[in-house]
Amino acid sequence: MKPRLGFTLEARDQGGTQARAGRLETAHGSVATPVFMPVGTQGAVKAMTPRDLREVGAQIILANSYHLHLRPGEETVRLAGGLHRFMGWYGPILTDSGGYQVLSLARLRKVTDDGVSFRSHVDGSERFLSPELVVEIQLALGSDVMMTLDECPPSQAERPVLAAAVERTVAWARRCRARADRAWEEGELRPGHGLFAIVQGGLDTALRRRCAEELVDMGFDGYAIGGLSLGEPVPAMLDTVWATTRLLPADRPRYFMGLGTPAEIIGVVARGVDMFDCVLPTRLGRHGTVMTRRGNVVVRNARYAKDQGPLEEGCTCYACRNFSRAYVRHLIAAGEITGLILCTYHNLHFLLRFTAEMRQAILAGRFGEWSAARLAELARSG
Repeated sequence: MKPRLGFTLEARDQGGTQARAGRLETAHGSVATPVFMPVGTQGAVKAMTPRDLREVGAQIILANSYHLHLRPGEETVRLAGGLHRFMGWYGPILTDSGGYQVLSLARLRKVTDDGVSFRSHVDGSERFLSPELVVEIQLALGSDVMMTLDECPPSQAERPVLAAAVERTVAWARRCRARADRAWEEGELRPGHGLFAIVQGGLDTALRRRCAEELVDMGFDGYAIGGLSLGEPVPAMLDTVWATTRLLPADRPRYFMGLGTPAEIIGVVARGVDMFDCVLPTRLGRHGTVMTRRGNVVVRNARYAKDQGPLEEGCTCYACRNFSRAYVRHLIAAGEITGLILCTYHNLHFLLRFTAEMRQAILAGRFGEWSAARLAELARSG
């Protein structure tokens, strides 16, 4: 399949890793990779406005079609002119299909080859998601990057469970692809909007190979690695990432679903991943914790009550330029939401700056030196 999304590789690491820098072209703008995508599950990144997101350097954000289907409904979003206009974010948007959410959140779910029947976790209503409907929801949202429906079992599930999930994931991807192709032929899907498939298989590299090869044969605009970072040992996760990315075409973007710690981001980028997302920076911020180059700092702790330093020394974000740890800690202790907003703002700025620096290191041919220095900083912090 000729890709509907443009992707250009601009540089590869020359120091022995698979790290790469590229550029993804979508209908709503260009995305420089490697890239971290802030998560706006229900059409909003928690504690952040679209203006804030632009200020901290976000290029592309993620929303979830499962949640938006349940509330407010994709028809409401379509009538508003699509998700970009509905939420006031005019950069690229990737929407997850909701496969993971329906299996983890929905009550009384039943998975068959036809799709997933479940009761909504919002109002208890009976719902059904098929591969075709998942694509139709994302078309109504106006997503720049749509995801296929997949079955996501625990990464360390028994092999028969993983094998069945791979078989269903591949079958559902084929149906998603067929629905997207029809939308393309009818003009409903336009250039700059594309469909990514999701590789499953847990930690079983043979199943990962089978899944990846079948999906690549179908041809998608990009490929995601799903079902990892769910509690498995980090070395095993990284080995599985490398076993997967080496099977994926070099001219398509690669997306690791759900990863937000600096050390692990370095690990997956070194193994050829271009895109990643995670709720971690916003979740930590809402609990009064900030991310720094030397590890996390729990600002809500009493030890920072008189600390007049910024959230992170050397940081140039709005929160660090204008407020002290003592002030932010005071806000949190007083129950003022502004304190949690400032922590969230800093965390997203930190992670977006971190990945921007990583990209520059790859372009300059010094990814190995840069990553070693960053990992050493984190190691010294414990």
